[in-house]
Amino acid sequence: MFNSNSGFMYGLTAAVIAFVIAQSVYFLYRALKRAKELGMDMGKIKKTMVSTAVFTIAPAVSILLGVIALSKSLGFPFPWLRLSVLGALTYETSAAASAASVMGASLSNAITDPQVFVTIAWVMTLGIIVSPVLVCLFGKKIEGGINKIKDRDSKWGDIFMDGLFLGMISAFLGVVFADVSTGLAGWIPVFVMIASAIIMLICGALKMVLKAKWIEDYALPISLLGGMALSIPITDFVNTLV
Repeated sequence: MFNSNSGFMYGLTAAVIAFVIAQSVYFLYRALKRAKELGMDMGKIKKTMVSTAVFTIAPAVSILLGVIALSKSLGFPFPWLRLSVLGALTYETSAAASAASVMGASLSNAITDPQVFVTIAWVMTLGIIVSPVLVCLFGKKIEGGINKIKDRDSKWGDIFMDGLFLGMISAFLGVVFADVSTGLAGWIPVFVMIASAIIMLICGALKMVLKAKWIEDYALPISLLGGMALSIPITDFVNTLV
């Protein structure tokens, strides 16, 4: 029987992640060696390394939440691999959900059909590969075009960038509003999103009131955790009304 948490999956995932970590250690070693050759202040470099490591905790928490959320349906190794090497929380969850729905499955249950699992894995993997490939092929041209717009009119350049960002957000909002026509239960994702947004606003208010800049780095995981926690009472409350 197919098992997404098999030893083979753990071994394969561990091997890939170990290779990525080895690359990171290698480039860190080369960077430190080069810094010494240039006579840079090693005290400042070590301080920068420590502060940077501390601030990686916040995005790491968000990634861990994504791994836990997907592990129920896809097992632990594959989400661990996807979100540790080349993946994004917002993309992986929506891609997995879309692929599962096409195959007649749901991420609310464990995926035990190997064909469904492989389909989801291919969709998640091939979809994310497009981004770095496009950057390699067209990144320089796109950046040059954006810089030309900013040079001509900085205001329109900012509007153009805001438009690109809003377009990206709109693509993910489609998943949230996909089932609103089915009734009140279909609005549960919307209510959870609003609750998470309110938590984000509270974090912003605390930052301004308390002058605590560090909250910026932890606002995302806090809002994610808060939204996940509030999704339970929100779902229970909506179900009592249906």
